[in-house]
Amino acid sequence: MGAIPFLDSGQAPQVCFHALSPDLVCPRSATSALLLRVRTCCLIARLGGICRDVSPITRIGIIGAGNVAARHADVLSGFADVTIAGIADTDPLRAKALASRYDCPAYGGHAALLEAGGLDAVYVCVPPFAHGNPEFDALSCDLPIFVEKPLSLDLATAEAVAAELDRRGLPSAVGHHWRYLDIVERARELLAGRPVRLALGHWLDKVPPVGWWLDPGRSGGQIVEQAVHVLDLARVLVGEATMVHAVPAEDQADGQSGGQVDGQVDRATAAVLRFAGGATGLLATTSLLRHKHRVGLEVHAEGIALDLSENGLMVDGETHVQDDGQAKTRVDRAFVDAVQGREADVRAPYREALRTHRLALALARSAKERRPVMLDG
Repeated sequence: MGAIPFLDSGQAPQVCFHALSPDLVCPRSATSALLLRVRTCCLIARLGGICRDVSPITRIGIIGAGNVAARHADVLSGFADVTIAGIADTDPLRAKALASRYDCPAYGGHAALLEAGGLDAVYVCVPPFAHGNPEFDALSCDLPIFVEKPLSLDLATAEAVAAELDRRGLPSAVGHHWRYLDIVERARELLAGRPVRLALGHWLDKVPPVGWWLDPGRSGGQIVEQAVHVLDLARVLVGEATMVHAVPAEDQADGQSGGQVDGQVDRATAAVLRFAGGATGLLATTSLLRHKHRVGLEVHAEGIALDLSENGLMVDGETHVQDDGQAKTRVDRAFVDAVQGREADVRAPYREALRTHRLALALARSAKERRPVMLDG
């Protein structure tokens, strides 16, 4: 049985892939940045049969070819219903190297990837300073987007992307994979009926091995670029923050920098947070170390103390619960399901992630201006 195309008034072309191999790639054509969107459904089901909608292979383009992009590519390539259709990077050699692993085309920029067409969705895995144009250009092609954190260096860019997503009604997700840790669900169960009163967040680490990271105008600083994961988890377990006051370390009295260099990101910061539900919190960050020392979130409520990291949960300092290590797979699977129109467990769509981004930027602003910053809870 071949594909049976039909049209509903006012709708995009639809194709039935009933009884065809699941390896069939959905036909798409594109000229310039205008993509012909082909919706998949089953004619048998439309005529009252029992067959459900049939999804073809989902073709994903990846913008960026760094370590995070490579991680997503590795996960996505393990899904039987996904193919990586192309990888773009401003460094053509890096794009080619990653693309060669998946036998897909490499492009020297995201515009060329989008121009080639044939995509169902796009992953935007670029440095903080490069966000904006990739998202807007992908959305102009009516493509769902998965965006790696942080969303941007500023608030205006992220708010504009969120507004465009709302206008187009497209699926989206942001790479806050900590929400998919199975230990987070266990923590929520343990905290049921016991509101958190104290939260202690940490990101005590080394400088990542990328040339742009120490430049605040390119990375946004450690809170925005790294500790945003901890802040997102705090929002999940504690609630919305209403006030933040961040204090960065400064040069020593004898003129020694202590690791801090003018024009670089703050190398150590301590912050106080107040939450809408009445809880208080502390966040400590540093990039002065030789290796990752401590990254995670402690929460304390009546009669219980929980210490969460990306690897496990410690309950009352006695019982350790190991995470199952599948969070980075779940976050990608949820987005693919959303793109395919299935029931999807997307826990951080773009607009939800925007609230975490707003909190991180408020802390960065507080540190820069040396004063408390209020937020809407």
